[in-house]
Amino acid sequence: MATRRSDLPLHHRQWSRRAFLAAISTSVVAAACRRAPYDASLFARPERSPVGLYAARDYTIDFKELIGRGLEDLHVDVRGRRVFLKPNMVEYESNSAINTNPLVVAGAVLAFRAAGAASVTVGEGPGHRRDMEYLVTETGLYEHLRENRIAFVDLNQDDVAEVPLRSRFTGLERLALPIELLQSDFIVSMPKLKTHHWAGITASMKNLFGTVPGAVYGWPKNILHRHGIDNSIIDLNATIRPHFAIVDAVIAMEGDGPIMGRPRQLGCVVMGSDLVAVDATSARMIGLDPTQIPYLSEAGRFLGHVDPRRIELRGERLARFATEFDVLDRFKSIRLRRS
Repeated sequence: MATRRSDLPLHHRQWSRRAFLAAISTSVVAAACRRAPYDASLFARPERSPVGLYAARDYTIDFKELIGRGLEDLHVDVRGRRVFLKPNMVEYESNSAINTNPLVVAGAVLAFRAAGAASVTVGEGPGHRRDMEYLVTETGLYEHLRENRIAFVDLNQDDVAEVPLRSRFTGLERLALPIELLQSDFIVSMPKLKTHHWAGITASMKNLFGTVPGAVYGWPKNILHRHGIDNSIIDLNATIRPHFAIVDAVIAMEGDGPIMGRPRQLGCVVMGSDLVAVDATSARMIGLDPTQIPYLSEAGRFLGHVDPRRIELRGERLARFATEFDVLDRFKSIRLRRS
């Protein structure tokens, strides 16, 4: 049995992809849950959540140094731990801002190694482009993986384990998740900051969609869309409980994201251990009210902090980066009213 993270549910059954696909045909979706969607006693939030904002004028800076500084500021200890980095890789288009920049990913690997991590692995399971080799090569990530001898895992094709969900917003009881993710000690969500045509914003919490294996659930992760994007975001974060987030907001995306939008310079990297607080801060940075974004508002009740009074900003001031992103008409009503 593969070693599991201590804070994940312990009672899960490991399957090969083939065995799980054979079994899932008889039981894909659990009946709608009649009990409360989560047990508050399972979730403990800090009194205050530190979130770091760090200036990055472009992708030529030293991201190993910047991310290393953030790890120190936020008192992150990864000594002897197996670190798993989950960037956002969706599709490749030149001159776009769809994916986490490979220089940020490589910088994070080097920073975590320098901080004493026992190992650092990168993995992704795109919900749009099925050809992982194409994405890794065309985005330029492959060169960094090769040069720095970084292990990479296609989460769409990894062996899986069936894991009980710690919240029940989707009504599902269990999900299959990749073994490589489950056996890691320290999971880091590394999204590209973008607007999203269904969720409003996609950052570190929505990025966990890429942990759900396409070989089991199809593309674009059909089970998650069928049971509600907001519900799925909450259940995934409540169950996986990532330890840290590094948001690539150097060049973000506005408009019809997460693929069809336009690049927008922000010049910032956002970091923190409370993914709810990180995403709430990211939303405020681009002019959106996180209390009006359903999954953030609900997650703020038990997973982390949305209230700015509970978020302690470190590094730069939010005002340095605050702006208003272009959004689709349906999201103009949730724009932040700045004083």
